[in-house]
Formats: sequence, C-alpha cells, structure tokens
Amino acid sequence: MAASIPAANVDTIIFACEAGMGSSIMGVNALKKKLKQANVNVNVVHKSVRALPADAKVVLTHKGLAEGARQKVPGAVVVAFSQFLNDPIFDKVVQALKDGQDLQEVR
Repeated sequence: MAASIPAANVDTIIFACEAGMGSSIMGVNALKKKLKQANVNVNVVHKSVRALPADAKVVLTHKGLAEGARQKVPGAVVVAFSQFLNDPIFDKVVQALKDGQDLQEVR
C-alpha cells in the first residue's frame, strides 16, 4: 500500500463508493467544485470499490469501504472519509494538491 503520492503525480482521483448512487455522486460534484475553485486541474471520476482499476493512484472512499479499496488496489493512496458531504478531509486533499504537497494515506 502506498503511504503517499507527490501532488505532481496526481492526475485523477477516484471517488469510490459501494453502489454508485445518491450521496456519493453529490460528493464527487462537491470535490470537483472545490478543486476548480482552488485552480487544481485534477480529474475526479466515480467508481464502485468493486470496479476500481488496477492502475488507480488515489482513491477517496468512505471509511467503511477503505479496507476493501486497499485490498483491490494495494498500490493506491486510499483516503478515507466519514461524511459524503463537507468532510474536512476533502479540503485537506484539495489544499495538499494546491500547495504541491504529498497526498497522504488517511485511515
């Protein structure tokens, strides 16, 4: 499992959920908006944990799904959150990317 990734290497963030419906779509849109407001050019895509691609670099997922994501893509940095909307971790991810800092794994 990757503990961190340099901001310069992050071109896509996968927002992973269980089924791909409802609140996770709102979370994707909120993250996209935050990145755009911060002038951070990173693609955000939505996938179920079961459908994570092997080459995933960064995965944001609910803490209840994080271990499954880590098993599916052990080379990715997995950032776990508690709330689909307005979780403070989203602001931390955006700030790290904006500042060019390494993006850290969050359990």
